[in-house]
Amino acid sequence: MAEIYSTLDNPHLEFVMAVTLKFTRVQTVPDIPTGGMRSAVYVDSGVFEGPRLKGVVTPNSGGDYAHFRPDDTAILDARYMLEVDDGTLILMHNKGFLWGRKPDAMTRLRQWAFEGGEPVPHADYYLRAAPTFDVPRGKHDWLTRHVIVGVGERRPDGNHVRYYALT
Repeated sequence: MAEIYSTLDNPHLEFVMAVTLKFTRVQTVPDIPTGGMRSAVYVDSGVFEGPRLKGVVTPNSGGDYAHFRPDDTAILDARYMLEVDDGTLILMHNKGFLWGRKPDAMTRLRQWAFEGGEPVPHADYYLRAAPTFDVPRGKHDWLTRHVIVGVGERRPDGNHVRYYALT
């Protein structure tokens, strides 16, 4: 990674990659005993690109199985395969949160994503992720030794997330 390192008083983030996922299929399990519902969105396709790796998200290799709590916070739990241009396969396991900064933001996000509603400004919601990776030993295993965080935006047909390593 970079030669600039985080200190206790000055964390430093270095851009890793941007991931754009497309998902159009969704299923829900309503009214689960622990409260809220479970939702599954399946990855149809995607791409990723950064300074040290780029490639495609393997179609139908996984999805996000979010738990929507009664407070309408989505606890993200996504897994899918990345295929680097050099042929390396990487399993990405993404955990995070999606919630509305405004009272009706989650309702508007669902309408936008699944009913053709109006776009929701990024400032109206919080979409953050913290992935981990299963990677073969070699040139991409640096992903397994860094804390990586993502800032995402919802799009009508999926998500776009920019990931940064805490150096």
